[in-house]
Amino acid sequence: MLISSAYAQTAAAADPTGGLMQFIPLVLMFVVLYFLMIRPQMKRAKEHKAMVDALAKGDEVLTQGGIAGRVAKVGDTYIALELAEGVEVVAQKAAVQLVLPKGTLKSL
Repeated sequence: MLISSAYAQTAAAADPTGGLMQFIPLVLMFVVLYFLMIRPQMKRAKEHKAMVDALAKGDEVLTQGGIAGRVAKVGDTYIALELAEGVEVVAQKAAVQLVLPKGTLKSL
């Protein structure tokens, strides 16, 4: 008597585009992440690999550790850097950060 009758509500028909609309922001975040972070990093890696593959004897380079020297020998994965007359250091090719313009070492 005190409890009124409760009527079950019918469930609304599921909107077929509603589920897709929830994933659009997630997809947009991945697209933005790709273009702002992943793609530029891949481009820099490709440029660095091309620079390292193009190293030749006589190039003046700067390593990631800050050592400047002239390439004396080039191997598959290692190079020999001539720091001064008769002083050579072996370093990995991937450690080369920058190829300096010719004559830079004389001005240092």
